[in-house]
Amino acid sequence: MPMDAAGIHYTERAVALCRDLVACPGVSGDEGATARVLADAMRRMGFDSLHVDRYGNVIGRIHGTGAGPCVLLDGHMDTVPVPDPAVWNRQPFGGEIVDGKLYGRGASDMKGALACMVSAAALFAAETERKFNGSLCVAGTVHEECFEGIACREISAAIRPDYVIIGEASELNLKTGQRGRAEIVLQTFGKPAHSANPDAGANAVIMMIHLLERVEAFAPPTHPVLGQGITVVTDIVSSPYPGSSVVPARCRATCDRRLLVGEIQEDVLRPFQTAIAELSGQFADFHATASIARGEAQCYTGQSIEAERFYPAWLFDENEPFVQAALAWLRAAGLDPAVSHYSFCTNGSHYAGEAGIPTLGFGPSLERLAHTVDEYIEIDQISRGVAGYAAIVGGLLCQR
Repeated sequence: MPMDAAGIHYTERAVALCRDLVACPGVSGDEGATARVLADAMRRMGFDSLHVDRYGNVIGRIHGTGAGPCVLLDGHMDTVPVPDPAVWNRQPFGGEIVDGKLYGRGASDMKGALACMVSAAALFAAETERKFNGSLCVAGTVHEECFEGIACREISAAIRPDYVIIGEASELNLKTGQRGRAEIVLQTFGKPAHSANPDAGANAVIMMIHLLERVEAFAPPTHPVLGQGITVVTDIVSSPYPGSSVVPARCRATCDRRLLVGEIQEDVLRPFQTAIAELSGQFADFHATASIARGEAQCYTGQSIEAERFYPAWLFDENEPFVQAALAWLRAAGLDPAVSHYSFCTNGSHYAGEAGIPTLGFGPSLERLAHTVDEYIEIDQISRGVAGYAAIVGGLLCQR
């Protein structure tokens, strides 16, 4: 895709910012250094206002000359850890550029996209001379890797966006939805006894085995676009642990349930509760519960963030006017995106799934590179990402 001098300049700024962001190790709860680099970049690139909320989300805004909608570009600042830097061929926080690829933890997921968003917002403001109706915001969010969309509740309440663009990697294709995610906690309760005399107790592990056999037999709900609402057992632990000569009195298992559009907590829990009721009728000493997991963590600001781990699915029709506007402007900018949906959960679970805000996904890099050793983003993807974000913003703010 040919680029003019302005486009090349803002691509160079995006590459430089991506390197600066990658240089900041920033696992969930420790995004402070990343937030400072992002905020400084927004100031340098002429954003009109900047706000850091109680969770540490960084929100920059550029105002047009007239009243109109607010478009939000959303990218998370946190990354997963680097357990063993020695297995990397490139420095995880070095931002090395080799053969057209910028390497480092978070380069693909998703500091590259954040850098593109900031640069694209500045490019759009410069090219339009701010003669557009509405406002453009870029948000660097916290704790996405642990709580998809929860920190974003603060952002949507503060700026009330009319449209949201999620920057998760899509190889510059347009995403109109995703399955959601819920963590289901199953607990069985037995009676402790010496393992030499097991009949005096009630084994919670055996109870859990019976329950998980029922879970494995669940018929998953299906959606014609998003696919199956699968259930996967992801961990299990007995208590006391480790057990030594004791019949376990408790057992806890976690299930990952992929959610479909419109599913609510009651719908998701019902099959588990039905299985528990049936087993309670079959075994006199069977006792179990099913609930949605709750999570709590500390933000780099010192604020605690907590929520139930229930992140709704969302999906918009390709023929929606805002989707078609984004597609038309992307094509005019020389990109040729396919339209599909994410295979994983994103901050869109709040913006679209909870708040009902028209939302799209568009991001540079490959989905498969997230969380990998020698994670990278291609410089060409950064270049096209800057052009793509500027085009989508144009489609949403200049279509009237």
